[in-house]
Amino acid sequence: MNRVLTAAQMRHAEQIGMETGAGSGADLMERAGQGVVAALLRRWSDLLAAPSRAIVLCGPGNNGGDGFVIARLLAARGWQVEVFLFGDPARLPPDARLNHDRWAALGPVGRLPFAAPLEAPGDSGVLVDALFGTGLTRGLGPEIAGGLAAFDAPGFAGWHRVAVDLPSGLCSDSGRLIGGGEGAPAVFSADLTVSFHAAKQGHYLAEGPDLCGALEVVDIGLPEGLVPEAVALVEAPAVPLAKRGGHKFGHGHALVISGGFGRTGAARLAARAALRIGAGLVTLGVPGAAQMEVAAQITGLMMRRADTGDDLAGLLEDTRLNALCLGPGLGLERARALVPVALASARAVVLDADALSAFADAPAELFAALHPECVLTPHGGEFARLFPDLADRLAAPAERGPAFSRLDAVRAAAERSGCPVLLKGPDTVIAAPDGTAAIHAAVYGRAAPWLATAGAGDVLAGLICGLMARGAGPMQAAQTAAFLHFEAARHVGAGLIAEDLPEALPAVMRDLGA
Repeated sequence: MNRVLTAAQMRHAEQIGMETGAGSGADLMERAGQGVVAALLRRWSDLLAAPSRAIVLCGPGNNGGDGFVIARLLAARGWQVEVFLFGDPARLPPDARLNHDRWAALGPVGRLPFAAPLEAPGDSGVLVDALFGTGLTRGLGPEIAGGLAAFDAPGFAGWHRVAVDLPSGLCSDSGRLIGGGEGAPAVFSADLTVSFHAAKQGHYLAEGPDLCGALEVVDIGLPEGLVPEAVALVEAPAVPLAKRGGHKFGHGHALVISGGFGRTGAARLAARAALRIGAGLVTLGVPGAAQMEVAAQITGLMMRRADTGDDLAGLLEDTRLNALCLGPGLGLERARALVPVALASARAVVLDADALSAFADAPAELFAALHPECVLTPHGGEFARLFPDLADRLAAPAERGPAFSRLDAVRAAAERSGCPVLLKGPDTVIAAPDGTAAIHAAVYGRAAPWLATAGAGDVLAGLICGLMARGAGPMQAAQTAAFLHFEAARHVGAGLIAEDLPEALPAVMRDLGA
């Protein structure tokens, strides 16, 4: 499983790598520049046919040093290259100063901000942002903002835009724009971002994917596994999906609690998903007034009456019921009555939708009843109802970096609630109370915007419940469900409705070798 790093973790990896034989800082910088040049030529293969033009913007740190390497390598290919530096050459770090001087022996170094309006020296070329990368801790000042704005002129419309490590103005750890004052924060918008050794959290969170364009990570010779505590990027199931014999009760019995008459569809979606993911049995707990409605809609699912908390407690006397899902279409009043009973049973429990919103006025009451075998699956609005202070921090402008991120928010929420929390979104983030965290990102070439449809979240809750019924731990179930939920959406494609997701699972799991 790939890992994504913070800026501090990347600096640590570089330091450990240099101390253990990966080469000097100058060696790493040279490989980084080579990686960027190779990546942009792969991305735009027409640039291989003949030398082109490039403008390279270099900053006052090692990111700027990468830029000087890129300029030198492109010039060696016969390109026309202009280089501009923000800052004093004498104050560059040693490795960046070395590469500044190597470039200065080949061509001039202009200064930022531009002394005069910049004109595109042709209708095509490559603009390289090597200003700040992962090292940015404050917003871009007006001198940089004005320089970046120059490249919005019509003369640069045909130019390719490459960011080195991270678009300048973007927080490496959170994917948020930094600074801005009274106006919108300045930021470089890239067509291609080339990062080194490992992707950074900001490549996948918040505005990061939109501003990075395409993302490529290149090897600069550092060993793997230097930061074992880094956040996991979910790219495969975290638990085995295949069944290995046995009878149905050997694969768990999930109970999904339904809402009342006219509100049973969401629970039926969740229950269908739990059955499709391999739970041996799935029962719907349904109030009496909705039983005929549900009975007319189900076949493989079972149904038991559950009007009150006492009814649910009676059902849970059957110890074979080992995982519960409450929330989809449940109704707020019904949730307040049934959720405490479900949690008191000490079974694995998934709480979604109404099961979360019902405690908006008393989140501490919910947190006191939760236990480590629970999973909370809020969307942004539900998260804000339970964790308003964390949501407010996410909504506030990011004045400095590293900025408060969705990962920070979910880790804090998991610690407060005492159980794993999955915050839904294109950048779905999952965290456990001990700080273990993962990102499932439906971005770049893996986007599935058609998942923004009614009922999709109910299916996700059912998948988690079904996996926990089969014996998966809550973090592993949440990660695996997020992955399969997305893969099912990709399998169906445009036109997806929530009912399609469970039906796509057999083909998805077959392709995964289950």
